Amino acid sequence: MGDIRRVPRVDDALLSARGVETGYGDLQVLHGVDLDVRRDEIVVVFGPNGAGKSTLLRAIYRLLPLWAGSVTVDGTDVSTVETADLVDYGVGYVPQTANVFPNLSVSENLDVGGAPVADSSRRRADLYALFPRLAERSNQRASTLSGGERQMLAMARALMTDPDVLLVDEPSAGLAPQLVERAFDHVQRVREGGTAVLMVEQNVRAALGIADRGYVLDVGENRFEGPAADLLASDAVRDLYLGARED
Repeated sequence: MGDIRRVPRVDDALLSARGVETGYGDLQVLHGVDLDVRRDEIVVVFGPNGAGKSTLLRAIYRLLPLWAGSVTVDGTDVSTVETADLVDYGVGYVPQTANVFPNLSVSENLDVGGAPVADSSRRRADLYALFPRLAERSNQRASTLSGGERQMLAMARALMTDPDVLLVDEPSAGLAPQLVERAFDHVQRVREGGTAVLMVEQNVRAALGIADRGYVLDVGENRFEGPAADLLASDAVRDLYLGARED
């Protein structure tokens, strides 16, 4: 197995972060983080609580200012692009919480997500085909959906603009154990629909089971990087972040 401590540059990356530093107020959380996502990949970021995983997604999506470093999408530097304009560069984002409008119907939520789209009805039909359960629930208020259905809606709403890469923060958070597998199935469907995925996830074994590559953050720095299978097989990663090996 290769050196998973090394964080190599990916030459054909769609999304790249280089030397990212940011934080909250006077508290610095990220200390020069590097990351790449190829056009056809699912990439997972994991690590201990407080490592800066969700902070990294917020920095990439410009919800936090970059103190240092850069973010590029398809070779274009978007480090100073405002959040509202990132849709023009093919970036979507699904936050962990407050990711749907509970008082709106499924269809209305998708329409809000598709506001920048010229033909939102066609895009909505495409997403109903990708997520048939949403088509069945199209007239229901989001507040009446199950946790798994709500997470599906959040992803579909972010996909209304047909992004090239989707940032997803903790897709299985708060879900009952029997729904976790379904949440990761949704992530796989997103990739199968032509959108790369960068996700933060605490359910590491399940996430690595569908991911192509992973990055481990620790105290705001890159600790390990490698193919998902290598990370799962690594004694160091297992002992520090995955717990005992399952028989």
